[in-house]
Amino acid sequence: MTDALDWLPRGTQEIFPDRPDSSSPQENLRRLLETTNRPLRVKLGIDPTGTDIHLGHSIPFRKLRAFQDAGHTAVVIIGDFTAQIGDPTGKSEVRKQLTPQEVKANAEHYLAQLAPILDFETPGRLEIRYNSEWLGALDLARIQELLATMTVGQMLAKEGFAERFAQESPIFLHEFLYPLMQGYDSVQVQADVELGGTDQKFNIAVGRDLQRHFGQTPQFGLLLPILIGTDGAQKMSKSLHNYVGLREDALSMYSKLEKIPDAQIKTYYELLTALELSQIPANPREAQKALALEITRQFRGAEAALAAQQTAEALVLQGNTAQRDAVPEFSLSGLTFPVKAAYLLGAAGLCPSSSEGRRQIQGGAVRLEGERLEDVQQEYQTPAELLDKVLQVGKKKFIRFVP
Repeated sequence: MTDALDWLPRGTQEIFPDRPDSSSPQENLRRLLETTNRPLRVKLGIDPTGTDIHLGHSIPFRKLRAFQDAGHTAVVIIGDFTAQIGDPTGKSEVRKQLTPQEVKANAEHYLAQLAPILDFETPGRLEIRYNSEWLGALDLARIQELLATMTVGQMLAKEGFAERFAQESPIFLHEFLYPLMQGYDSVQVQADVELGGTDQKFNIAVGRDLQRHFGQTPQFGLLLPILIGTDGAQKMSKSLHNYVGLREDALSMYSKLEKIPDAQIKTYYELLTALELSQIPANPREAQKALALEITRQFRGAEAALAAQQTAEALVLQGNTAQRDAVPEFSLSGLTFPVKAAYLLGAAGLCPSSSEGRRQIQGGAVRLEGERLEDVQQEYQTPAELLDKVLQVGKKKFIRFVP
């Protein structure tokens, strides 16, 4: 897919502002690209509030890479200042504020995980900026100017704030600063386009307002879907145990992806690969395997991806004792003993929760070293009872306990 005008809009949920005579987001982007005679500055901001990125986080970075490949400049904003506030989007309570040291360490982990996605090598195609560069230097006069561009009513129109206000949950004044500071980032880097998930529309629109206030041409917003997790029901999230992490080993990554629900296969192909959708295998099982192989290849290389596929197939065909050294590991070090088997299933990511773990045990789907677990109250007193043993759910989910 070499035509940027066809490739860049792929998987896009919305491009705003709308043009009165346009019929689609693709047409809006086409007009932007055709009427600009210079490389666009395409902004994507990240607040490194943790250490790990999952496939859902990777979607806007893939789009950013598509802009790079089309000759435009990717501007990645590391929110080392805003991360100390915490994005209130989608949160029912105030977020914990991080120290500068925590944010710096997290940012290093983020950038390392983005290496397979972004073009770090081609001159002029990537700028990495830290917003403490300008936000840390704001004086009270400039902060007052930023605050004067929005009303309290406008802030309360933001979904998360509106819900918390209705529930009489606390909203702290520093949280109102977050969308203004993220918007001010767009002013400082003179963004032409800002990428984000559909939950970021408010923040991106604030950036447009601030650019207009400071005499700049307002940026376009390009919104991308929120990825549904491996459970096929809720958005991908580490806390829901339905995620695929970019730092996972090849077998873990492949094993999760080959079980993506049929209803999500096309979406995963569209958002997480560059493969032509017309080439998706008609057989759902073959489509799952091809998807798992392609995404694992992107992050772990072709050789590791193929080995993971072969190992996964061997585990299914030969039982959970085959190639046990290749089974994904789960450390017992973070557990408190005694521990129930149902809790282990949730903690190890084999089930989305302890309650689902109990249901799987009741259904006869859980085995430890090949022996079916039948007691939903099964409890282990010490790590020695589990060390180096393989826990299995169904035919395809395995983990091996390590210290």
